[in-house]
Amino acid sequence: MPWFTLEEDALSQQQIAEACTRLLAEARNRISGNLKRVLLLPPDLTRAHSGAGHITELLYRELDAAGAHVEVIPTLGQHVPHTEAENKWMFGSIPNDRIFAHDWRDGCTHVGVVPGSYVDATTGGAADWDIPIDLNTKLMTEQWDLVINIGHVVPHEVLGFANHNKNYFIGVAGKDTICASHIAAAVYGIENNLGCLVTPLRACFNYAEEKFMKDVPDCYIQIVMQRDKENKLVTSGLFVGDDLETYLQAARRSREQNIIVFDKPIKKVVAVMQADEFRATWVANKAVYRTRMAIADGGELLIIAPGVERFGEQPEVDALIRKYGYKGTPYTLALYKTEADMQAIPHGVAHLIHGSSEGRFTITYAPGHLTKAEIEQVGYNYADLAEVQARYNPATMKEGWNTMPDGEEVFYISTPSAGLWATKEKLNDPHRRDLSSPEQLAAAEKATQ
Repeated sequence: MPWFTLEEDALSQQQIAEACTRLLAEARNRISGNLKRVLLLPPDLTRAHSGAGHITELLYRELDAAGAHVEVIPTLGQHVPHTEAENKWMFGSIPNDRIFAHDWRDGCTHVGVVPGSYVDATTGGAADWDIPIDLNTKLMTEQWDLVINIGHVVPHEVLGFANHNKNYFIGVAGKDTICASHIAAAVYGIENNLGCLVTPLRACFNYAEEKFMKDVPDCYIQIVMQRDKENKLVTSGLFVGDDLETYLQAARRSREQNIIVFDKPIKKVVAVMQADEFRATWVANKAVYRTRMAIADGGELLIIAPGVERFGEQPEVDALIRKYGYKGTPYTLALYKTEADMQAIPHGVAHLIHGSSEGRFTITYAPGHLTKAEIEQVGYNYADLAEVQARYNPATMKEGWNTMPDGEEVFYISTPSAGLWATKEKLNDPHRRDLSSPEQLAAAEKATQ
């Protein structure tokens, strides 16, 4: 069970600060009474709107004042490392020399393997390969009295809901771990993952945590957010503990507050991806992931993305997207069987699958720094940013349904990364496996034996 939880319509900054103090007191009682060396694992700037950076700063200040040596590793996965200015923007007064960039290529240590037989059992045969577990060397080889995972629990395309041990097995994982896990989730199906408490890949990560992380003195502070009456994102829950139930309670609250369900599909969605957080379609495509289950066949998703300047977070992934584009699962997997550049970075192939509408609806991008030719080359439609912002002005559009002066009806979403939008039919699809109970997981394993 969690050490403690806080749930309100909106938690105050004082309540959040007091929760940080209480977390440290609980950790001293439960894990180590002498916190000399502490590692903080917050999300990167793509989750900045969650307030996780401020919580990281609060924890750092209190630990530092008590004489602890504290280090911070943003859980980048394979995202671009922060600049010093970005670290200051997100983490405030934490000294930059205490913040370390995760190196997913050369900065990891092998700790174990999730066997292909287990992957096969959880995915119902969709994937059957080993998932090697390689984690940040600083995390795994240096001596820590406490490791604190800070993160935002919100619907997620790979793990059903983000955070908890995603911080480890994607956020500070190595290339082979990221690649093998992402392609497993992709072939299983993005719409089978979104909004499920324990997806097959989450079950695999739970297995890895149980087998390989027992000696890590860690805990989690899980953030849940919702929109208030003024439609602002506010913190509605903090869940602190060191077990799976801490995640499950947070995910259940997120499921109640962050999933918008429709009786009928939506014809047109207009989504905004903020310029200071989203600079590549790799992350801006959360607009595709989180709305796809709500959009009608033949509908349109318009993404206003003033900060987007590239496709991939890494040069080789950017080149892969430009070469093959977002053109559907059958096309992509057929090429994956034969093309060496795809086989070298399977997580990039997974992204190509996730970012396609599978021909069901149109995806139109209005980017700040990519040309019409570049956008159309990857299989999307292009719209001029200035023209789109003039028509769908983020300063005047309201969250949800809007009727434009010419009668067009659109559903407007200002922060797609903070939720999930789906029809009842898709959300209740019986093909979606939720392995959140031991009985469900055991049944999944037995079914493939």
